[in-house]
Amino acid sequence: MPSKQSLEELVTQAATDLMGVTAVSLRGATQNLLRELVDYFGVDTSFLRRNDHQIHASLLVAEWPPRIDVPDPDPLALVYFEGADPTFAASETLSHVTITRPGELFGAEVDDSDYQELVRRASGVQIGVSLAVVPMLGTHDTMGVLGFVKYGDREWTDAEINALRAVAGLLAQLQARVDAEERLRHQAFHDELTDLANRRFLVEEITQRLEPGTGDPVGLIFMDVDRLKALNSFFGHAAGDQYLQILAGRLRERISARHMVARLGGDEFVVIMGGPTDEATARALAEKLRQVANEPILVGGEEVSRAVSIGVALGQPGQTSASELMNQADQAMLEAKSRGGNEIGVFSAQMRRANEIRTDIELHIGTAIRHGALVLHYQPEVDLRDGRILGVEALVRWPNPTLGLLQPGAFIDVVEATNLAGELGRWVLGQACRQLREWQLHYPERRLGMSVNVSPAQLITLDFVATVAKTLADHELDGQWLTLEITEQALVRDTDQALATLRGLQRIGVKIAIDDFGTGYSSFAQLKSLPADVLKIDRGFVRDLGTDFDDLAIVQSIIGLARSLGLDLVAEGVETEIAASTLVDLGCTRAQGFLFAGPRPPAEIEQMIQTGVCPPMVDLDSGDTVETAALRVLRPAAGFDGPAAPTTAARRFHPPGGG
Repeated sequence: MPSKQSLEELVTQAATDLMGVTAVSLRGATQNLLRELVDYFGVDTSFLRRNDHQIHASLLVAEWPPRIDVPDPDPLALVYFEGADPTFAASETLSHVTITRPGELFGAEVDDSDYQELVRRASGVQIGVSLAVVPMLGTHDTMGVLGFVKYGDREWTDAEINALRAVAGLLAQLQARVDAEERLRHQAFHDELTDLANRRFLVEEITQRLEPGTGDPVGLIFMDVDRLKALNSFFGHAAGDQYLQILAGRLRERISARHMVARLGGDEFVVIMGGPTDEATARALAEKLRQVANEPILVGGEEVSRAVSIGVALGQPGQTSASELMNQADQAMLEAKSRGGNEIGVFSAQMRRANEIRTDIELHIGTAIRHGALVLHYQPEVDLRDGRILGVEALVRWPNPTLGLLQPGAFIDVVEATNLAGELGRWVLGQACRQLREWQLHYPERRLGMSVNVSPAQLITLDFVATVAKTLADHELDGQWLTLEITEQALVRDTDQALATLRGLQRIGVKIAIDDFGTGYSSFAQLKSLPADVLKIDRGFVRDLGTDFDDLAIVQSIIGLARSLGLDLVAEGVETEIAASTLVDLGCTRAQGFLFAGPRPPAEIEQMIQTGVCPPMVDLDSGDTVETAALRVLRPAAGFDGPAAPTTAARRFHPPGGG
């Protein structure tokens, strides 16, 4: 039979056993150590407790042997120092080994009945006990205690107490290391500003919840604070951070603890729903979150409130990945935001299809541009008076192998989001100039011009003017035949570099057209300062021209503005005879629209160029004026059955002697 270890060997073995312990293995390792100490010292039970100085309580970490009949709640699991019996209360700041024997506390004859009663309730032992408590001392406070209980009486020698001090010191070092690891782990998995779970923690949790065989659908709620930037701009970023901290605290406090709240960053929060869920349950929680977020928050001495856009998605374990579920909830949130914000969107089959299409586009658009897989269609610009083709506008199309022929609206957002706008723009410009040169060589008498759309990103590129100049030179074109179309929003949004680019383009002879005019926020002063040559009236004002007095007033104003600034005019979206005749009466004679031709492949456009005309489908010699055209439309609706004088509304839009 092997001889019993010495106390020194016992301490050495404990140090070895504790060397590789982590936060995950702490409970099991300390329980094994307590078992060895119980056997060595011949006591009945041992325990390790940790002090939580933030809540002023003692927490049970491990015990040996485990109690069989543990009361619920366990009176020993968490003991608050305030109001506790003297033995527990002393452990908060205990700095020396304390021996308690039946009827004796800290070496003095005292009434320890409270402590003895607590032990009896927790263990079921009805006789008095002896207790040895060894403090685990940290740098600044008592980290916890190591305790030994003997049913009945036990005397401890100085050598034993010294060995217990050494073991407690090892446990204190271990606890300090584990606490440091926990802090680092907490920092790695929690947002620094709000202390909510961060993206990493969120993804791990979602991934685990979506493992095959885990059962019920996983509900995910994606919340985006609307217009937080405005708050940051007005109060400052510190106030914005304060707002997010308070909002995060409210979200955490006001929903059930079974749900996990995370912050992705910026103004985005995500909630993983705990327990079984369905669409109705998820929507109900989303509505609760929306109401919580809408409540005013005191920031910078003022109450402020922000709306939120919320997206809801459900993932099926074994079928949906974490990234897919997060993307679906994000898509639903964007759909809610597109409805003006402060709304809730639920991911649907339609969104799934749209998301699949967008993903397909994002994966392949770059390759399509680089390999020249896109094509240009051209829409003629005509003279409304005689149908002559004055020029064409180049419009990009993508013959996608799986999605069919895609128009720009399907992929331009992706192009801009993936920083491919410059590459696509250069390709379109090069192809359009090549085609224009070819047509000019074959049909020099037509004096065709070419219009090409320019993205905001191209407009602020430092070498854009040089790129255009080189493209013109490569195709032996004079700048006067090229018109670059810039959206009104792009001009208003930017800036000195945009203006410098436009002036540079004019210096090389290129014309500048402001596209979709009337949909932005240009003032007369801004428009006057822009180096522009052409205004293109947005199709939204042209489509119902002649049947809508509001559109008539707007178009009349735009035409008057263009005349005062000496700018040419082109009307887009001419689809009806009355719109065409009304434009002519108002003095706008250049137009595009399906009344003449939509965007067509080069071969079809070339057939029109050969004849030189694209005949308008309207009798322009009918003598219709703005007044008579308006009356012709309005008279049946008003119940008129014969000629009548112009109405007050018509006179307002076409004053006597006015243009």
